[in-house]
Amino acid sequence: MTAPAADRARYDRATAHLDAPLAIVDLDAFDANAADLVRRAAGKPVRVASKSVRCRALLERVLDRDGFQGIMSYTLAESLWLARSGFDDILLAYPSADRTGFAELAADPKLAGAVTVMIDDPAHLDLIDAARDGGRELVRVCLELDTSLKLLGGRVRVGARRSPLHSPAQLADLARAVARRPGFRLVGIMAYEGHVAGVGDAVAGRPLRSRAIRLMQSAARRELAERRAAVVRAVRAVVPDLEFVNGGGTGSVQHTAAEDAVTEIAAGSGLYVPRLFDNYTSFSGRPAALFAQPVVRRPGVGVVTVLGGGYPASGAAGRDRLPVPYLPEGLSYDPQEGPGEVQTPLLGSPADDLLVGDKVWFRHAKAGELCERFEKLHLVEGDAVTATVPTYRGEGRTFL
Repeated sequence: MTAPAADRARYDRATAHLDAPLAIVDLDAFDANAADLVRRAAGKPVRVASKSVRCRALLERVLDRDGFQGIMSYTLAESLWLARSGFDDILLAYPSADRTGFAELAADPKLAGAVTVMIDDPAHLDLIDAARDGGRELVRVCLELDTSLKLLGGRVRVGARRSPLHSPAQLADLARAVARRPGFRLVGIMAYEGHVAGVGDAVAGRPLRSRAIRLMQSAARRELAERRAAVVRAVRAVVPDLEFVNGGGTGSVQHTAAEDAVTEIAAGSGLYVPRLFDNYTSFSGRPAALFAQPVVRRPGVGVVTVLGGGYPASGAAGRDRLPVPYLPEGLSYDPQEGPGEVQTPLLGSPADDLLVGDKVWFRHAKAGELCERFEKLHLVEGDAVTATVPTYRGEGRTFL
């Protein structure tokens, strides 16, 4: 029996008493992936990205492990909810315009001590001050560095359009603005190199494209390492007691950890290992988060239809944003239909061995977005479900 076939047999046995659709997390794979992230971080703490997990029980599980420290959150409302739940080191990775949330933050010493908010513009400070509603707590802030690689005098840009702060001088200027502003404390710098950490460099069947990606990423890492070190020096000249410099992402952990200027690594998707992380030369992980859809029809030879399954991931639309049928191996979408909201036909010889009611296991394209489709995760150890825990959605929390 192949390893995938053995996994399928385990998952089917573990969930035999449960009706699909359902979602699982294989804890053996989850823990192995966590250990690999810590290994690649080489002694620097890993801040877990909650966007990629979206389950409090699993955030607690990973933060109980040596090598992990703190959460990187994705909305202010989520950050405050996690702080009220007992998490005490939360870095909001994106600027917010949530005035109600800022009023709550500025009025509560526990929340203000636990949550650090992201800024990249003096306008963010103005918005927070206008939202305080009498709250006098010191607001912890972090500056975001634009990591994009700019070529040909800036005419060519490689990387996400995030922060406008690209040069050491720009970050130092904003650091001085924070230092002069009562009610704020600058504590960190964040830089997410998505064009390195979030882009696979071994695209199946595309050797020339893969080589071009590797060359781009090598150049981007060199340029960013030099610029990030200069940024940290410039900001520390303004704020000597800076607490942290955060960088990385699942696909670039070991490269970012090697930079002296970086004090902690951000990662989250590497815990679940969704399909977008199959095409990397820098690491390999074990798929840990899966969902199952039930077979509801057998339209003909070599075809089955499962209920639902049309769960596209965010980003530019394309086939790489779709979930993939994973187990049994050998199934594929009908190119005329693809995955549907209500039903999904699947083609391939394994279809002839599937009966109505059997489960087909899928992998989502991106990590935490799977949890927006399911209210609970069944945690599998060996061939048994040992716990069932709510996702954010299962706790009534849909932050975006």
